[in-house]
Amino acid sequence: MPGTSLDSLLSRFHPDTGAIDGAPTVTRRLSDLGGCFADPSAWTAVLSKGDPIVYTVTAMEPAGDEGDLHYGLGRIMPGCVGAEYFMTKGHFHAWRPAGEFYFGLEGEGLMLLEDGATGESRIVPLRPHHAVYVPGNTAHRTINTGSVPLAYLGVYPARAGHDYAAIATRNFRCVVIEQNGAPTMVQRKDLP
Repeated sequence: MPGTSLDSLLSRFHPDTGAIDGAPTVTRRLSDLGGCFADPSAWTAVLSKGDPIVYTVTAMEPAGDEGDLHYGLGRIMPGCVGAEYFMTKGHFHAWRPAGEFYFGLEGEGLMLLEDGATGESRIVPLRPHHAVYVPGNTAHRTINTGSVPLAYLGVYPARAGHDYAAIATRNFRCVVIEQNGAPTMVQRKDLP
């Protein structure tokens, strides 16, 4: 690492605000998530009362080789659209073999994982001190199931990229709803 400065090796992140010093933040409001939620009328009803921030993502993506690592700090607000919890848009990696680790920092949530080859879906808890591994060729969405903001770090290969279009076209096969007071995964097709 000759010639590498400390500034390029160290960054400071803030789970309570969702910021990483010196990195840009992307803010997603409810209006940005059209088509993500299973109940469009519930989405419209919540949106008619305002356009709340659903989540922010700040990414530290230093220039370098494709073998380098990037990381993002996500922060999802608590809330629901109908019976569905606030969540991210979700994505595949543009380079499908790329895996990713998510590290829970604050709050309580779930990762919705969908295998790109088989369509098999599963949910995995994401809480402080939890590390969730997302295998390659897996669509993933982060969901806040708690009453406070959910903060987490995602670490991924620089080459990974993000493919949101594949999810926007067909969405996830399953959704996570509050049922009998608990988060429950159900097939989208089985919803009324």
